Amino acid sequence: MDRRLAHAPVAIATCLCSLLITGHRLAGPPVPAQPAEPTVAPGLPWAYLPIVLSAPDDLLYVRAYFSDRNMLDALGEYTDLNETEVNLDESYVVLEITPAQKIELEELGLRVIIDEALMAQAREFRGGEVGVNRIPGYACYRTVEETFDAARQIVTQHPNLAEWIDIGDSWEKTQNPARGYDLMVLRLTNRAIAGSKPKLFIMSGLHAREYTPPELAMRFAEHLVANYGLDPDVTWMLDHQEVHLLLQANPDGRKQAEAGLPWRKNTDNLFCSNTNTRGVDLNRNFSFLWNTCQGGSCGSDNPCSIVYRGPSASSEPETQAIQNYLRAQFADNREPPLNAGAPLTTSGVMIDLHSYGQLVLWPYANGATPANNDGFLALGDRMAYYNGYDPRQGSGLYLHDGVSDDFAYGELGVAAFTFELGTSFFQNCASFERGIYEGNLRALLYAAKVARAPYLLPSGPETILLTASPASVTPGAPVQLSATVDDGRMKQGLKPAHAIADARYTIDTPPWQAGATFIPMTAGDGAFNSVSERVVATINTTGLAAGRHIVYVQGRDAQGNWGPVGATFLTIEGPVTPTPTLTATPPTPPTPSLTPTSTSTPTPATPTSTPTRTPTPGNTIFADDFATDKGWRVNPARTDRAVSGQWERGRPQATAYSRWAMQLGAASGAFDLVTGPLAGTAVGQHDVDGGVTSVRSPAIALPTLVAGQNLTLKLSYYLAHTANSSADDFLRIKIVGNTTATVFEELGATHYDAAAWTQLNINLNAFAGQTIYVLIEAADLSRPSVVEAAVDDVVIQVE
Repeated sequence: MDRRLAHAPVAIATCLCSLLITGHRLAGPPVPAQPAEPTVAPGLPWAYLPIVLSAPDDLLYVRAYFSDRNMLDALGEYTDLNETEVNLDESYVVLEITPAQKIELEELGLRVIIDEALMAQAREFRGGEVGVNRIPGYACYRTVEETFDAARQIVTQHPNLAEWIDIGDSWEKTQNPARGYDLMVLRLTNRAIAGSKPKLFIMSGLHAREYTPPELAMRFAEHLVANYGLDPDVTWMLDHQEVHLLLQANPDGRKQAEAGLPWRKNTDNLFCSNTNTRGVDLNRNFSFLWNTCQGGSCGSDNPCSIVYRGPSASSEPETQAIQNYLRAQFADNREPPLNAGAPLTTSGVMIDLHSYGQLVLWPYANGATPANNDGFLALGDRMAYYNGYDPRQGSGLYLHDGVSDDFAYGELGVAAFTFELGTSFFQNCASFERGIYEGNLRALLYAAKVARAPYLLPSGPETILLTASPASVTPGAPVQLSATVDDGRMKQGLKPAHAIADARYTIDTPPWQAGATFIPMTAGDGAFNSVSERVVATINTTGLAAGRHIVYVQGRDAQGNWGPVGATFLTIEGPVTPTPTLTATPPTPPTPSLTPTSTSTPTPATPTSTPTRTPTPGNTIFADDFATDKGWRVNPARTDRAVSGQWERGRPQATAYSRWAMQLGAASGAFDLVTGPLAGTAVGQHDVDGGVTSVRSPAIALPTLVAGQNLTLKLSYYLAHTANSSADDFLRIKIVGNTTATVFEELGATHYDAAAWTQLNINLNAFAGQTIYVLIEAADLSRPSVVEAAVDDVVIQVE
């Protein structure tokens, strides 16, 4: 939806549109052409260059250079350049124009050069066969038809979790039922559990040329159904909440974009008829605050403009269908005055996915401050922690009106956001897989976690890294419950982080339901006094029925804010009495993804639970200082995508960026596990780049334990990165046993983090009696940055 002037190049740009002038420049003295940087008097009236429905081969993709912001503003005022690529760092805009228009721009004093990379991309599009099952050059993105087929398959395979709902028609279908598309919503929830549930509504594809959003939304749906019954958080979210996904909000326009056209609007042929600039910008057509601002990126009254707002508010069938569906799903919780707020207890989240800009945005787009601003700040910053984007109000760069999130919040009081994904409309697949998908998947999962109270829960700490140890016990046996409660997981710290003050857990009944029994937890270090605390408790399983239970953990900060719950499974062994339940049946295997994801990564053959003798305290089960090769295996699942900085047992050479150490010598001895041991000629030459690198230990047989004993994994580690890192970058440690669990994670951030060896102690009681592998992953998945990681002195010990 492009609510900003971009600072980085994109893959394709939009066309110039004619306003009132038909081929003649507006009055004004001509500017002498100059071979280098032209200068233009501020405010000079620029020409509207007429465009007709040209054959694609007639069009050029060019860079037009400007000398100052006044020159850009003057050009933008007359050509809607706010919606094309604008590279402020290198002072050019990218345009799609005809050869004649290129000559006119040069006569006006602009230096114009053809962008050969974009021309090659356009030729690839034109040479490809476009159909229902192929977008030339973009194999990772599904067409409208493929998206709908994938959604229908989810419903077929998971009828107890999924429903496919027709909410209206596209413009083409309103004109001819044999053409166009139905607007379809995929609704996900455990349908066996009745009652009113909080909702997360996700919309994608409102702007046709933005390839990334529908694919992200589709994969989010696939992630949820694939992990229901396996991931405790996904399970409770679908049991007690609903997720609604409008996967293709503008299918008519999307078909134009799938053919390579930089199409943004719907295809309404009543406006700027029979041209490639026809239609209405659906994200300037929503009724709330429609036609209330001028200039910037506000809706235009020019039918050929790419931001044409339409002849009236919600004039388009797509907009009407979306508004009606939102009204049906969410109660009206906000009074009409612009400065009125929704009650803090309002439930529900709406997210509109767009491209591009790496932003998390919230209302109002016209510059007014919403009454629920504190809630928007907190939730926006929490989600931005995961995708690494900049969180800000929608008007932060310039004004716009008639947009979807303003409608959802302004009319209904829903906590509404827009994500601007990535760096391009036609984002290449490598960038999507490497730097967009995973971080935004996790941001959407967080949004689902807080959908019950989005103006309250993000102000409290997040609960992560939960373990119940052992995870399966006989009735009456004690279970050690552990979790990390963290109030500092924010991208920019828009709201202050506070020390943790309390933590509690419930079993089977979630904290928000009547009848929940709250059991306190204690700080692992003995005192609640830090922003991040490990919290512990011993679960008394006496009286728990045989079968699987879910344990909910929730933390509170020193300001009294309870955060969202985290969950883990606990199984009580013994015969289960067959009784009717309200839980959905486990899912069938998911639809194969177009690319490997963490949920389908192959793992070693299932380790067996081999009885071993009872160990004595202090007994070392495994130790490796990497002085010799003990059989660690790099890329064990053969799914790694890192192109450099792969894990290696090596003798590391120290590197630094300015005053920040990026790579250190081994913690002990001469060798360690490191992401590329060589220093190279530059600090970033051998660091992690291009994706994930993984390394797995040899098989380790863990003993069974007796009361009072603990299994502990000890190691030294560091994760170092430069300030252009993000939460997409990470170091993770997983234990692969009868189940796979992430037992440690450190994420990148937008500040320098120097390498410094740190001692880590991890409880492995949940894996006692199993044969396990230690799996270590590091990744550079965001924009190019220096990322280094190392591990040394790995010890597993009975204590």
